[in-house]
Amino acid sequence: MRDRLPGLVAVLLLGLLVLGTWWASDYTLQSIEVDPPRRLTHERDSWASAFVMIRTDPQGHAINRLEGSSMDHFPDTDSYDIANPRAVGHQPDTPVTVGTADSATLDQHGERITLNGNAHLQRQPDATHNLLDVRSEQLIIEPNLDLVHTDRPALVINGNSTMRGLGMRYDNRTRQLNVESASDVKISGADQANKSIAPTKNSQP
Repeated sequence: MRDRLPGLVAVLLLGLLVLGTWWASDYTLQSIEVDPPRRLTHERDSWASAFVMIRTDPQGHAINRLEGSSMDHFPDTDSYDIANPRAVGHQPDTPVTVGTADSATLDQHGERITLNGNAHLQRQPDATHNLLDVRSEQLIIEPNLDLVHTDRPALVINGNSTMRGLGMRYDNRTRQLNVESASDVKISGADQANKSIAPTKNSQP
C-alpha cells in the first residue's frame, strides 16, 4: 500500500491540475469577449460604378431595372446611395415608367427607391394613355407595388393638362392619380373630352 501511495498522490495532483486548468480557461472565456459584435458605422463597406440591377418575375421576365453611375452600400442602415439613378418599371399589363434624379437611396431590402434632386418620373404613352410627367424635388418609388408618391410640391402634366399640388400619389396598376392640396389645375378640352384627367384631387389619367 505504501508503494502505491506516491502514485495515487501523483494521479490526484494531476487531476487537480486538469480541473484547475479547465476552470481557469472557462472563467477566462466568460470574462473576455472573444469575438465582440461588429460596430456598425455610416461608412461604406462596398461600392460599384456604372452598375445595373435587374429584378425578374418567376417566369424570368425583367420587371424592374435600376442603374446609375455609382453605388455605395452603408451597413448601419443597410441602404445604397446612388448617383445619377435611372429606375425603369415594366410590370406585366402596365405602362412603362422611367424615373430619374440627381441621386437616390435604395433601402427596405430593395422595396423603396427615394429619388432626390430634380426627381422626374414619366409614364410612357400607349394606345389609350397620354404621356404622364411628374416632377418634384423628391419622389418615392415602391417598385414591387408599381407605386410612386411624394409629400413635396409636385407638378403633374398629362397630355395638355397640368396639375400642381402639395403631395401626389400615382398607382400604375390602377392608373389612379391623387394630387393632394391641388393649387393650380388646368384641364385641356381634349383631355377632358377623352376623360384622361379630371379637375379633382383624384383622377385616372
